Amino acid sequence: MDQEKTPIRLKGVGKNLCIIVDPTESNEDLIQEITRLLSELKEQVIDGAVTIDVGEGHDELFDTLGTYIKDTYGVSSIIRAEKKNRIVKRSILPEERMRIRDMEQSWHHHSTDVLMLAGRVRSGQRVVAERHLIIMGDVNPGAEVIAGGDVVILGSLMGTAIAGQPENEKNIVFALDFRPTQIQIGSFVAAGLPSSPEKIAEFAHVENGTIVVDNYLEVNPFGRLPWPQVR
Repeated sequence: MDQEKTPIRLKGVGKNLCIIVDPTESNEDLIQEITRLLSELKEQVIDGAVTIDVGEGHDELFDTLGTYIKDTYGVSSIIRAEKKNRIVKRSILPEERMRIRDMEQSWHHHSTDVLMLAGRVRSGQRVVAERHLIIMGDVNPGAEVIAGGDVVILGSLMGTAIAGQPENEKNIVFALDFRPTQIQIGSFVAAGLPSSPEKIAEFAHVENGTIVVDNYLEVNPFGRLPWPQVR
């Protein structure tokens, strides 16, 4: 078969391989042709870097082919190229592309509708935030704080805290001194939660249909995230 007439063309050899793709062909035909060509080079491309040229756009096609090649042939990285094989990104997964995008946008300029207050929320007062709510101070008994996202109290929480409104069960209620009268996350409500004898940073979250309170530093709920993510 004349390689110039196939939907896939190869340039380079061994660990410096470039795959030029005709994006008008179906994914099935492209994967079949890649399999045919790379099966003969399998030992040479292992742990190497493969460049894929799908032209401008075609992000989903790049992700599909890149994932298939990496999983099937054990290459160390997939590189995307535009015309003239100019390297523009080293990403094969959508979540990796999101990380690069977030880093390039700079967190310093990230805008948000978080409500941040300083001071004590006293009995009878009610604070409502459309998204996340941060209070640098205490929430007294008889006070109520409500947020569409997370509730973060940098002080003592002794009143009522309601997060994830109206239906988000993935949000949390956090306080440096966690002694709430009542907690609600999404549609789940808990009252009379046991308080720790010492002031420790704790957070409430929904787990298996129940509100659970854990030591924030011990559980480190966001420590497993590989990079900062927008809440």
